[in-house]
Amino acid sequence: MTHKERWHAVMNYKPFDRVPHYEFGYWAETIPLWQKQGLPKDVKNEWEADRYFGFDPRGGLGPNLGMIPAFEHKVLEETATTVTVRDSSGVVSIQSKLGSSIPKFIEFPVKTREDFLAIKERYNASDPTRYPADWARRVEDAKKLDYPVAIGLGGFYGWLRGWMGVENVSIAFASDPKWVHEMLDFICEFILTVIERAVSDFSFDYGTFWEDMCYNKGPLISPRMFREFLVPRYKLITDRVRKCGCEIFLVDCDGNILELVDLWYEGGVNCMFPCEVFPGSDPVVIRKRFGKKVRMIGGVDKHALIKGKKAIDAELARLLPLVKEGGFIPHVDHRVPPDVTYENYLYYLERKKEVFGIA
Repeated sequence: MTHKERWHAVMNYKPFDRVPHYEFGYWAETIPLWQKQGLPKDVKNEWEADRYFGFDPRGGLGPNLGMIPAFEHKVLEETATTVTVRDSSGVVSIQSKLGSSIPKFIEFPVKTREDFLAIKERYNASDPTRYPADWARRVEDAKKLDYPVAIGLGGFYGWLRGWMGVENVSIAFASDPKWVHEMLDFICEFILTVIERAVSDFSFDYGTFWEDMCYNKGPLISPRMFREFLVPRYKLITDRVRKCGCEIFLVDCDGNILELVDLWYEGGVNCMFPCEVFPGSDPVVIRKRFGKKVRMIGGVDKHALIKGKKAIDAELARLLPLVKEGGFIPHVDHRVPPDVTYENYLYYLERKKEVFGIA
């Protein structure tokens, strides 16, 4: 089977020769630490690591859905241990110099309706630079690829959270729903307008949304709000993209997603990623609760890799029935933290190939 054929077979519960071999990536501190533990020094970043470990290829094609222009990245203040920056999305945060950690967010670009009108100027759907000048050539090249190609479809709550921050967007959902509908209508129309050329020119293997709208106990908005504000807009986008032959729509959301799975499915989103086990998004639980209508990618508990070889063996054995059943592509349920030793990671990759029959 080609990589593309294998992807479609697994995602559609058809016979397949083996499951695709993917992984999600690594914390910034992980690769330098692994170099001290045996990883070759010339493997310096995530892309080089993925090639070194021999993961299967997959690709992306599509327009730029980001801000044009982006905000200027600017250092506002610096101490021995922290740096305060305004990043390219306009968010001001204090970031640690001592390792990966969640920044302390200070300010977001959208606080008022006037701010929203201003940021809309950075989302001109007609900007010609949203597509590369050699788009037609890229499309023809992509048609020859033997691996799956995705299109990024943006997000809704994720974009609002990026503009406003969790606290402010939560207040807006509760106190000014008319404004939230206005912003979401703008986002939806923008995405549909920008992707039209792409989905007219190419038949994508899957589409991706980014949301990150759950924490370890559940979603950051209620299921009732999700159904009102988000489901109809997901459906507008997934219905349009399905017309190009695309049937798989993946949402990237960390945390405990169980209360939202059926609602995403109602909106046409049928693949959950990365299925973080510890907060409760265990792929075994998801399959038992929602059946085969939901596909999954990820779901290998990172804590098993931290604990060692016996825990790794047990985790892979636990997931083997799901792999055999189809609709599930296993890999570590988020980026690999530095708590995972290089020895344990190599053991995990070797046992993963043995247990799941990855030649």
